[in-house]
Amino acid sequence: PESMAADQISGDWMGLDIGPESMALFESEIAKANTVVWNGPMGVFEIPAFAKGTVAVAEMLAKATAERDAVTIVGGGDSVAAVNQAGLGDKVSHISTGGGASLELLEGKTLPGVAALTEA
Repeated sequence: PESMAADQISGDWMGLDIGPESMALFESEIAKANTVVWNGPMGVFEIPAFAKGTVAVAEMLAKATAERDAVTIVGGGDSVAAVNQAGLGDKVSHISTGGGASLELLEGKTLPGVAALTEA
């Protein structure tokens, strides 16, 4: 795999992972955060050549949890699979299987299942 800026990817190529510059940006932001919610892998992590960005972010979350007691939440099936594949599932604060519904809850939206329980 080649690494290049997103604006340099021609029409017949695909961006399948983040590169070193993006990894550095994520590292900088995660290092400052007390809470991180991660939903969605960085690349096609199922193919080892394109898993580097996803594994790097998983390692950053594990480090933030271990060293600073940051709250790190991983949500969504692909993200959970990626973190577990990296062997770091037990190194983050919480793994959510709620996926998109979890994000909607964080946005403040009313979830139909919760609303039905509230009305009962």
